[in-house]
Amino acid sequence: MKYQNPIIPGFYPDPSVCRVGEDFYLVNSSFEYFPGVPIFHSRDLVHWRQIGHCLTRRSQLPLDNAYASGGIFAPTIRFHDGMFYMTTTNMTHGGNFYVTAHDPAGPWSNPIYVAQGGIDPSLFFDRDGRVYFASTSDEGLQQSSIDIQTGKLRSEARVIWKGTGAQYPEGPHLYHLRGRYYLLIAEGGTEYGHMVCIARGDDPFGPFEGCPRNPILSHRSYFSPIQVTGHADLVQSVDGSFWMVFLAVRPNGHPPTHHLGRETFLAPVQWSEDGWPMVGRDGRVALEMDAGSLPVEPGEQPVASFGKDDFESPELGLQYNFLRNPRDEDWSLSERPGRLRLSCSEVSLADIASPAFIGRRQQHFDCRFKVALDFDPSGEQEEAGITVRMNERHHYDVVVTLRRGRRSVIVRRTIGTLTAEEACAPLASGPVILCISASRDWYELSAGMAGEQPTALARGETRYLSTEVARGFTGVYFGMYATGNGRRSERSAYFDWCEYVEG
Repeated sequence: MKYQNPIIPGFYPDPSVCRVGEDFYLVNSSFEYFPGVPIFHSRDLVHWRQIGHCLTRRSQLPLDNAYASGGIFAPTIRFHDGMFYMTTTNMTHGGNFYVTAHDPAGPWSNPIYVAQGGIDPSLFFDRDGRVYFASTSDEGLQQSSIDIQTGKLRSEARVIWKGTGAQYPEGPHLYHLRGRYYLLIAEGGTEYGHMVCIARGDDPFGPFEGCPRNPILSHRSYFSPIQVTGHADLVQSVDGSFWMVFLAVRPNGHPPTHHLGRETFLAPVQWSEDGWPMVGRDGRVALEMDAGSLPVEPGEQPVASFGKDDFESPELGLQYNFLRNPRDEDWSLSERPGRLRLSCSEVSLADIASPAFIGRRQQHFDCRFKVALDFDPSGEQEEAGITVRMNERHHYDVVVTLRRGRRSVIVRRTIGTLTAEEACAPLASGPVILCISASRDWYELSAGMAGEQPTALARGETRYLSTEVARGFTGVYFGMYATGNGRRSERSAYFDWCEYVEG
């Protein structure tokens, strides 16, 4: 059997995985989006289904004024003695912490903070009952022992390995394998020099010797549709085979740019005669790989929620996120059952705040995001519609508003400090269909009255929403939103349905 990479496409970076019996659980970074830290379940490491989020309450995840690509960095998930542990960093509020749950689908506990700096924290439960907490530092990878009940340090944090000499050693994970302690890290920064390196020693605090074949995974200076391979975690399957999950990107064009974000990939791991792990094919991976002994069933990998959402459920689907902590008054699924209401708050898409916004990741190069919207603006500041968003300064919008006193649809593109309305067309009264169609290189923004085929109004290049242009660590979102652009309004927008379709 073969499997396809990425195993979880779209903005799902910094994967961490653990196995409990025959079940695998995986978490990803979520940055300024809420709820935080999506969690997935699998029985074969290839087919993944989202079962929840680890951080679903403001008390767990305060995101007030979190800058773009702030918030939640690089989680780690572990299971020990009947309990799940997820540790991560809130870059904007509080630093390093962990939460616990008996059921990985939640609910998860309130945070237990750890007085150790750095980012990318990881937990390791040793056989003697000691618990170790690793993170980054300015001098390398640091580690302390902690009281797992309270999070208090039982030893001072000290540097245990400085890596191989590349920039930004990060993402430490400690394992006890084959009678020794192995320390897996990422180096090179989340850029085109990204790589995975490993060291080993006889004590959790080292000293650690690096693998003579480091990096054990990297696509730096290698021509491949997969780039930026790094930030990995190891897991052993039921049959004893080893596998690695890691992030990577699929860039476009020359010079390369990527806009879907850092995605979750999978590679097989073998062990050399001298006791070092060997990843993929000589430290490289492909879009299609041999599943080996994994119990993979034929068929597509169900890694995205497709089709039409009629908003009949009393709760939002797990594919959706808010920007930062939502305000209750800004949205509702119950005011008009079967419709999503977003109110025209004073917060706009340009503000580092909490707009009336609900979005989902773009997970495929070729796809379509489409909504039915009922909105009657009373002023030119009021607007509602859809956006494809990288951050506050890089997004394309197709929205309903007023222009010269007449209900209209406009297309606007924001690229850095430049904002331009590129199309404006009058609208009759009644529900409107808005659509963003994506290809690898272009977004096409369309609109039309309900019951009619939407008309293309404008196009925008995908590269201007890429990490290389917009900067940051996330990927693009398709979102529904409403705003009064600085003034709170009594007007609300009602979305009858939204649809995400691949192809």
